[in-house]
Amino acid sequence: MKKLSIIFILFLFVALSGCKYTSQINYPETKKCDTVDEYFGHKVADPYRWLEDDNSEETALWVKAENEITFDYLSKIPFREKIKERLTEIWNYPKYRVPFKKGDNYFFFKNDGLQNQDVLYIQPDLDSEPKMLLDPNTFSEDGTIALSNLGISKDGKILAYSTSEGGSDWKEIYVMNIETGEKYIDHLEWIKFSGISWYKNGFFYSRYNKPDEGDELKDKNEFHKVFYHKIGDPQAKDKLIYSNKDFPLRNYYAGVTEDEKFLIISESEATSGNTVYVKDLTKKGNTYYKIGDGFDYQYNIIENIGDKLLVMTNFNAPKNQLVIIDPNNPTPKKWNTIIPEKEEVLKSIQLIGGKIFATYMKDATSKAYIYDMKGELIEEMKIPGIGTLYGLNGKKDESVAFFGFTSFTFPSTVFKYDVDKNDFEVYKKPEIDFDAGQYSTSQVFYKSKDGTEIPMFIIHKKDVKMDGSNPTLLYGYGGFNISMTPSFSVSRLIFLEKGGIYVMANLRGGGEYGEEWHDAGTKLNKQNVFDDFIAAAEYLIDNGYTSSEKLAIMGGSNGGLLVGACMTQRPELYKVALPFVGVMDMLRYHKFTIGWAWAGDYGTSEESEEMFSYLYGYSPVHTIKEGVNYPATLVITADHDDRVVPAHSFKYMATLQEKTLGKNPALIRIETRAGHGAGKPTSKRIEETTDVYSFMIYNLGMEY
Repeated sequence: MKKLSIIFILFLFVALSGCKYTSQINYPETKKCDTVDEYFGHKVADPYRWLEDDNSEETALWVKAENEITFDYLSKIPFREKIKERLTEIWNYPKYRVPFKKGDNYFFFKNDGLQNQDVLYIQPDLDSEPKMLLDPNTFSEDGTIALSNLGISKDGKILAYSTSEGGSDWKEIYVMNIETGEKYIDHLEWIKFSGISWYKNGFFYSRYNKPDEGDELKDKNEFHKVFYHKIGDPQAKDKLIYSNKDFPLRNYYAGVTEDEKFLIISESEATSGNTVYVKDLTKKGNTYYKIGDGFDYQYNIIENIGDKLLVMTNFNAPKNQLVIIDPNNPTPKKWNTIIPEKEEVLKSIQLIGGKIFATYMKDATSKAYIYDMKGELIEEMKIPGIGTLYGLNGKKDESVAFFGFTSFTFPSTVFKYDVDKNDFEVYKKPEIDFDAGQYSTSQVFYKSKDGTEIPMFIIHKKDVKMDGSNPTLLYGYGGFNISMTPSFSVSRLIFLEKGGIYVMANLRGGGEYGEEWHDAGTKLNKQNVFDDFIAAAEYLIDNGYTSSEKLAIMGGSNGGLLVGACMTQRPELYKVALPFVGVMDMLRYHKFTIGWAWAGDYGTSEESEEMFSYLYGYSPVHTIKEGVNYPATLVITADHDDRVVPAHSFKYMATLQEKTLGKNPALIRIETRAGHGAGKPTSKRIEETTDVYSFMIYNLGMEY
């Protein structure tokens, strides 16, 4: 698109100041262009294509105008400041992450309460006074540069860490001496989707080529490569370890076994399924052994046992199994099964204290079992209750381990675990202004449109009456084999303590019941996910929990797509819609940054006429109809989101404001110096949460 003249920019700014009067909101009169794409003979207009240009002055003016309208609306909600005060109050408590041991030291993260970023601490033993090792709050004044990833050398003396600026997926790596705190000269750039895996006096990592200036946040990410960096060298001297010039749209992740015997490189072209290349680092030469063929199955290398590899895989086991593989002869016929597939879904494996700890998921909650190294069941691991076990870690030859546990009314708590006794004790417990005894959590199973039973958690105060009048927030995701499990959130307390009902549905497309459950919500089955969510809303209404006038729906990323699709398919079913950083243009999502990797779940508009028609039939941007009274909508996005680029949300909101009947507000909140969510500073999280819940509570007609 040609650059606008100064005169036209001034004219545009005047136009953006408002001309459409709806529900006391003057929406910007967003310019339309005549862009048309053709798919298999079908012409599709894209009048707001110009909003994809995040560097243009006219896009910046549009963003400014939209934010002015949104923040003016939010500022007039009479109880917004009360919500912010209460949220800040309950947010302000010390938060601990699960500690881990490396070398002779223990490491853990802590946030005093309202710090923008968590701080890394170190202690030589569990009884000594912790010492601050790295404070990300010093990276920037506003807290928008976050610590992203850590890699600690085998001897525990050197720390490599990556940072992310403004919420972007782009990372930079730095190196420091753990004993002295000295920062080395090492500085690595243009890193994405990478670990930091130590080997000898350096580490393996993955990166892309430097993008063109101005296109860092939107250009397609191609030709991922694995490098080795030697401490003290400039990045230009890093050794290229692995690349594939024939397939630009693949990602590579490098890891090293704990004894530094094997280099493991995982190759993928979507968010699930991989091929693994294994190299014996103790032998000369550049021979890689291949595990897997294609990307239909997942192979997760847990660790090596001598010359063999312990691998968790869904090959011929949709709910996962644990096997031993000889990398010199990796054919499945030669595998030795250690833990066969069970009815529950195997989620993770840890080797601690000479035993195998297998964490499972049953109906979206955690269970764990202890096996000997031959795969014989010893006993079930004791955990605090029904909820989510996370962060279980320990050393292979030590009996002390740690884990975290949480549930909807159980704040995230760190436990110390005794492997020999199969017992645990509280290590770090949060002190929150919250009485769990006032609340009830239940799990129900309801039928979706095709008769499939879907689990759903429902949380509310015990004295809530099921008379159909309760404000209710329904949350979902349903994609990429990701499981939604119970967790505690202080932000939800704002809603729950005022009598609201919080509901989380475990939709198809997720990983709650293994690969078959995931597949049932992908590509030409994606409508199942929306049907599951719509059926959840209908169940809540039919069973007296709420009504259409009291129901809000929320989801982020793929969940933002979920909300966008469901509000266009059944707009009369909900009062409020809250899509966060959603994938809204299903015809073009794969053309930006890492979007191509989602094709395994979505398919693309270019692969076949059938796939195009299916995507076009539910794509939120393309299914908004003229003259429909859509729910009160607040779209959330951010200017540095290079995972789901903000153009998705921009085009969706421009279309919604153009076509909605307008009885309910249609607003977009565009955060600055923030991305898809990771690393967002506490100050911005509190502001955003305040606005989201103020908008929802106000439009649900609640008192606060």
